[in-house]
Amino acid sequence: MHIPSPSVSGFHLGPLYIHYYGLMYVIGITLAILITQRRWKAVGGDPSLVGDVALWAVPAGIIGGRIYFDITTPKYIPHHWYGIFAVWDGGLGIWGGIALGAAVGIWRVRRHGANAAQFADAVAPALLVAQAIGRIGNYFNKELFGGPTSLPWGLYIPPSYRPPGYLSYTTFQPTFLYELIFDLGLAAALVWLGHHRGIKPPGLFALYVTGYSAFRIFEESLRVDPSEHFLGLRLNMYVAIVLTVFGAVWFWRSQRRDQAPATAGGPPAGAEEPQASTAAEATEEGSGDEPAAGQEMPAEVGADRGSAAAETPAAAESADHTN
Repeated sequence: MHIPSPSVSGFHLGPLYIHYYGLMYVIGITLAILITQRRWKAVGGDPSLVGDVALWAVPAGIIGGRIYFDITTPKYIPHHWYGIFAVWDGGLGIWGGIALGAAVGIWRVRRHGANAAQFADAVAPALLVAQAIGRIGNYFNKELFGGPTSLPWGLYIPPSYRPPGYLSYTTFQPTFLYELIFDLGLAAALVWLGHHRGIKPPGLFALYVTGYSAFRIFEESLRVDPSEHFLGLRLNMYVAIVLTVFGAVWFWRSQRRDQAPATAGGPPAGAEEPQASTAAEATEEGSGDEPAAGQEMPAEVGADRGSAAAETPAAAESADHTN
């Protein structure tokens, strides 16, 4: 008893050959956009912003993912002149894709004047769903599997896809399936935390980085596909450890920081209040008892009022700079 490998990696649509790997990524990205639009709208954001961000961030993510793959797994690059670009032949490093995609996405969000931290929290569970769907593509490519196993859910790998030193084994750990299940579970947990706990933005995104990277430490300990090694460990193992620590520290710092509740369309809510209170206080300070008709105002009072009048614009200007 085992999980069989698919006999094909795609299908013909007229003169085109559609790879399941690429199709799964298209489905995953589409679901991520729809989920993010729903979550962003729920916090008061403009759903159309999600489409604009995706238009820029998705291509950037594909480029970043391929660059990361080419650097960390050069043995998997197809032996063609276009091999480094052949994303349809497998090979998108998730961390490279998230890094470049997030950088471009933040640029677009800030360009629209929206809250980047809250947008990151809206997109975090959606990214995990997209990653889970993408792992189905790994199944069709017969890749992303672990070491030999006799477990009932072991994945049969044809001889031509087995790495050197493992030709005599038939079934392997389906690490793509483990990650698929974990991604969906973590996505559900982030949604639950967002609804039932007062997580300050970008706390959910920090937990996404922490949780996914921590799982990758486990996954990398099982995988046997070719990868660059350093001091006996896969390069991705070091990346996973560093990002797990980074994500945990990022989450801790984001929750300790004292900040006003964020609004989706701009800076934290209440940011304009200090300016209003400054003006009110200036009015109160300047509102004394008026002298009776014909009574002369004392010189020191006139001087104080003149000083307050001169300071009020400066106070307002100062409030503008602190928003």
